[in-house]
Amino acid sequence: MLFLPLSLIAVGLLLAWYLIGKRNESYWKKRGVKFYSKNKVIGPYWDYFITQRALFEVLTDLYKKYRHEPAIGIGQVLTPALFVIDPKNVQQVLSGDFQSFNHRGIESIEGDQLTDNILMMNGPRWKLMRQNMTPLFTANKLKNMYYIMDKSAQDFANYLKNNPKTRDGNLFETLMMFCNAAVCGAIFGIGSESIFDTPFLKLAKNISQSNFKMRMKFVIYSLSPKLYKLLRLQAFNEIEDFFIGSISQVMKSREQENVKRHDFAEIAVAIQKNGIMKDRTTGCEIEPTTGILSAQAFFFFSAGVEPCANAIFSTLFLLSSHPEILERVHQEIDEHFEKHSNNINYDVICEMKYTDKVLSEAMRMLPPIGHLTRQCVQNTVLPVGNIPVEKGTKMFTPIYAIHHDPELYPDPEVFDPERFANDRKPNDNIYMPFGMGNRACIGERYAKLQVQAGLVHVLRNFTVKPQKHVKVTFAQDPINVRPTNCDVQLIPRNIK
Repeated sequence: MLFLPLSLIAVGLLLAWYLIGKRNESYWKKRGVKFYSKNKVIGPYWDYFITQRALFEVLTDLYKKYRHEPAIGIGQVLTPALFVIDPKNVQQVLSGDFQSFNHRGIESIEGDQLTDNILMMNGPRWKLMRQNMTPLFTANKLKNMYYIMDKSAQDFANYLKNNPKTRDGNLFETLMMFCNAAVCGAIFGIGSESIFDTPFLKLAKNISQSNFKMRMKFVIYSLSPKLYKLLRLQAFNEIEDFFIGSISQVMKSREQENVKRHDFAEIAVAIQKNGIMKDRTTGCEIEPTTGILSAQAFFFFSAGVEPCANAIFSTLFLLSSHPEILERVHQEIDEHFEKHSNNINYDVICEMKYTDKVLSEAMRMLPPIGHLTRQCVQNTVLPVGNIPVEKGTKMFTPIYAIHHDPELYPDPEVFDPERFANDRKPNDNIYMPFGMGNRACIGERYAKLQVQAGLVHVLRNFTVKPQKHVKVTFAQDPINVRPTNCDVQLIPRNIK
């Protein structure tokens, strides 16, 4: 008797699956847009799970297959979705038509306080929060806080010298120690007797884990936020109390001090003292509770640890296989240390032009994230292909695939820092390791400075060589681009 009801349920689900797929295909066919039909319901997410590859690798395959299409329709259950391919259309989505595509394509999760941050906010709330957070990342603020990053980088180099075991295996996790210390010091003003064993490091490692549970949550949320809420899933509930409690304690301590540190805690205390944040043009108001300010701190923390560690690791990995480029970097770093008596400040780091080109090229080849999403908020048209896009349509735009397109970058698999020489710099529309447009990463300049600080002090004290020569594979991550089967050995240098 039980068999019949189960059979009917199974038939009903299969029929629904078929009808949803046909609906998605028909939706884009009517608009003259090719449709990715391998899985008409969940599109690239099917390949993501079945092939156990990173999502950006799946999207890169799609990009290559449909390279000369302006965009293709993809399954996203009941939500119309486009994978945007033509670079001009990508620029339109990320920058040119901001009024139509200002929604990130993700939203904060009700009941999950740490998701109510500037990354996941949209509309007037995002605009108001960005206005209040932008002062943290001005050139003057960064110049004033650079000494904290530099001190963390010096301490890290000494830590590596005094702990040889950290130099011969899993360098990525070792680099997370530095990025954790730098973020805690420069953004939050948090320090300890040993900056490399704070509870925040364990927190950073937990956030960066790409396990099956995390991947499943991500896919459910991406495909159906309503189902995600119905299942009462949460992203960061396990760490919420610790993080909010820690930031609250920092803010209370800072309020009692009379010291200028030019960091997030200082801005957060000032915002709370000023009361409700208001945008007179939109009428939007946000009460600056400790919870919502902690959510902003959490975004800066999560964006400042794993992605920055990944950028340093990727640069060292590429340098380890290109000794002639490595030698030039060492030469430039040594010259500046000697010229400035080992005092590397903000202005000095900005003088290291070749090292900057090397980092830029490394972030072209191995950008921190592989793709971006947006959601259309008003009916519009993509210029190439004259594709109508209705309100509510979800947009996927490639980063890694564009960075490796031979039509845009000759010999894209060749590590060539001279691509970023002044007379050869790629157009911003095809180089976007931090995103593009008004919703590009707010902390881009901070992140790049932190990476440069770590890179310069590591390479001042060490040279690098690959642990083994392999074809790089990547973590099965839905967002990040992280090499997993390779490592770098740090070898102490004899500095005069």
